[in-house]
Amino acid sequence: MAKLTFLGLKVFLLFVIVCVLAFQLSVSARPATFSHDFQVTWADSHIRQLDGGRAIQLILDQNSGCGFASKYKYLFGRVSMKIKLVPGDSAGTVTAFYMNSDTNSIRDELDFEFLGNRTGQPYTVQTNVYAHGKGDREQRINLWFDPSAEFHTYRIMWNHHQVVFYVDEVPIRVYKNNEAKGIPYPKFQPMGVFSTLWEADDWATRGGLEKIDWSKAPFYAYYKDFDIEGCPVPGPKNCASNVNNWWEGSAYQALSPVEAQRYHWVRMNHMIYNYCTDKSRYPVTPPECVAEI
Repeated sequence: MAKLTFLGLKVFLLFVIVCVLAFQLSVSARPATFSHDFQVTWADSHIRQLDGGRAIQLILDQNSGCGFASKYKYLFGRVSMKIKLVPGDSAGTVTAFYMNSDTNSIRDELDFEFLGNRTGQPYTVQTNVYAHGKGDREQRINLWFDPSAEFHTYRIMWNHHQVVFYVDEVPIRVYKNNEAKGIPYPKFQPMGVFSTLWEADDWATRGGLEKIDWSKAPFYAYYKDFDIEGCPVPGPKNCASNVNNWWEGSAYQALSPVEAQRYHWVRMNHMIYNYCTDKSRYPVTPPECVAEI
């Protein structure tokens, strides 16, 4: 009986090892390598693939910035990347991660823009939402950590109910679908995923007062864990309207109670600009702000 028990234990342990290996393999299968989902769109000499394509380095110098984009457009889903931003004196630089319909006159767009800083000052993240060609919905928060010290996850969740911008697991911006109140919502145009590192010292840091110190160049940003889950276009025509897509589920139609607490914490403690309260630009409060988006 003891021998059988020992053999049974060995079989059980072997089963556990196989399961662990299988789990590790399934985890490593996502996220994809850079070349699986993306391609360089601007200055390929300034983008380097690292770790077999599982990470990349973006370079900005006096000759050029750089950029990349997804090979496909998507209509609803979730996009995330881990990014380590430009360290040290990064004033005047902008690292952007965004979705864009790439349509000239009536575009949809969801923006993360990371605004460089002078050494010791907090990094600012600007978000913006374009819906049916209407933008100018900037909000800014100061990050509560040093985003150049290690990788952090930046995520855009987009479904029929809301768009949510996340920093790690903290929602920092919510734009709800209020079409019933006549407010535009991005739901008709597929969007590609883009990222750039570029010079914007005419506006990025303290409204353009702080210029790039080119003696600190080149500037580097790093990306890894590229993850896109959504409806690719071209693709199945019924994908975007499929209520069974996981990102359309009830858990993603509104913030959870824990997320709502985190969202309130960010807005109360780290928001430094909100177009909704900028009376010099908007004497009449924009309708989406009245709807408490």
